[in-house]
Amino acid sequence: MAETPDSQRENEAVRAARAGMNTAEVKAWFVREVLPLEAALMQYLHHNLASGSDAADLRQDVYVRVCEVARKQPPDPVRPFVFTIARNLLIDRMRREQVVPIDAVSDLEALNIAIDMPGPERAVVARDELRRLQIALDRLSPRCREVVVLARIEGLTGRAIAARLGISEPAVSQQLDNGMRALAEVLYGEPSDLRRGN
Repeated sequence: MAETPDSQRENEAVRAARAGMNTAEVKAWFVREVLPLEAALMQYLHHNLASGSDAADLRQDVYVRVCEVARKQPPDPVRPFVFTIARNLLIDRMRREQVVPIDAVSDLEALNIAIDMPGPERAVVARDELRRLQIALDRLSPRCREVVVLARIEGLTGRAIAARLGISEPAVSQQLDNGMRALAEVLYGEPSDLRRGN
């Protein structure tokens, strides 16, 4: 049903009148609008909580948040707002339960976690790969190298690169394709002396 300008003005007037409600008005609104949702809310909380005993506590947290918002501006519609708050509080609770406080583990060595420190051979291989990558980048044209660095190292989007360099997005895409192809050829292709022998 489309709102007419008159009904739209009436709705705005009702919202404005409800804005800034005092405590008695919030209580009346809460009883009229939110409490009828309690059965559905509790079912939702029980379904999504590992421990059903926490549902009542979480319901109270939902009610507190709803009332805080209603004091300023009552939400309209109410049901999606209440369930969005419930969902957000469930997510917050799950995040908190997954965090292990650092002071809970006073001796990290007691955890017996294998630390993956690179050995000397891995460090040599990594330095060699970086040297080869730098050589391959140096072989690219300046514009192509700049596009590859901005896209693959700095993580910029094609649109951001185009704006920064003052070129079109298709030109960025073409330069990136050419650059990545050339890098792959230098890094993973056959050595040039083997190709000349064939």
